[in-house]
Amino acid sequence: MVDAALALVDSVVAKYDDELVELRRDLHRHPEVSWQEQRTSERVVEHLQRHGWRISRMPRSGVVADIGESGPTVALRADLDALPVVDLTTDPWASSVPGVAHACGHDVHTSALVGASHALAELHAQGLLRGRVRLLFQPAEEVMPGGARHLINHGAIEGVDRIFALHCDPSVDVGAVGLRSGPITSAADRIDVRLEGSGGHTSRPHLTGDLTFALAKITSELPAVLSRRMDPRAGVSVVWGMLRAGSAANVIPDHGIASGTVRILDAEAWASCEVVVREAVLDIVRPYGVTAHVDYLQGVPPVVNEPTSIAMVAAVADELLGLHHRTEVEQSLGGEDFGWFLEQVPGAMFRLGTRRPGGPTLDLHQGDFEVDEAAIGYGARMLAGVAVKALARG
Repeated sequence: MVDAALALVDSVVAKYDDELVELRRDLHRHPEVSWQEQRTSERVVEHLQRHGWRISRMPRSGVVADIGESGPTVALRADLDALPVVDLTTDPWASSVPGVAHACGHDVHTSALVGASHALAELHAQGLLRGRVRLLFQPAEEVMPGGARHLINHGAIEGVDRIFALHCDPSVDVGAVGLRSGPITSAADRIDVRLEGSGGHTSRPHLTGDLTFALAKITSELPAVLSRRMDPRAGVSVVWGMLRAGSAANVIPDHGIASGTVRILDAEAWASCEVVVREAVLDIVRPYGVTAHVDYLQGVPPVVNEPTSIAMVAAVADELLGLHHRTEVEQSLGGEDFGWFLEQVPGAMFRLGTRRPGGPTLDLHQGDFEVDEAAIGYGARMLAGVAVKALARG
């Protein structure tokens, strides 16, 4: 029965391949940033309504949909939001919204899950779905602590037994998937260090708090302190994205800020990192006569793939994509709020190959990011297939 269901998944998705590409192009042309994904949500609803899904619109944005009446429940998740990045591509479907682009592939994720919904609805109609499937079209993955908690707080995973998701990977060729058992992403937090001092003339730094020098010490010394205070096996990484202080070369400013991210491979170390960061910042600035205020936002936990779930993904990849179309991938320092779901329910995230064979590796979160659109159909097949496999397991 599982073999028949997977064969039907393949044929149904093939029927919708062109439509899914057009959907992805429409979403790419009209990107919406976190918590503003109303148009994107409505496009999703238009497709789901055609196939009998029971639809719930989430507050602010996002969609949850169910099919099936009883039995075990498997959830599939896709994120909806775009990034505040200028689209540098030249395709006819390039972003029409200034300064906003789908530079992380969420348009692909959404279109793939819509494609999976068509296949799963057909399986349900033919009596081949051995339980219930819930689709989570999630807003706001790109902001901390992420829209996953928003859906959890609104009951989106109540009664769910297992959950799956995918993410575009431009380092893997289209037609293949990247898998890893255990942690596949890192924890990711945000840190803002604000300094205040009396300010003064650069000719007399000894008569004031040299705030600029103290800010520079924080940017270099905090990573060094963490490398000695935290277990080096935890892979703690502090990277600064913004430094701001002063407006003249001969004036020591009275305020400044350093903002960045803290990324941690290990969940246990993640739980203790904030305390160490706060202590270290105060110790670093103490000799310089300035005051430090630390805003530390614990963003997202690591995505930790449960072994049984990722084994299901591997089996489906072998059956739907063919042998030798899956690869082992390394744990990434990227953050993903899918980790919040996996703290509640067992499941797995896999990486969807989007690179054109022989083509360049175009990095995520960059304005020139492009995908081979054949990845949409592969993603749809994989999502529907893992739902079938998980329900068959019971």
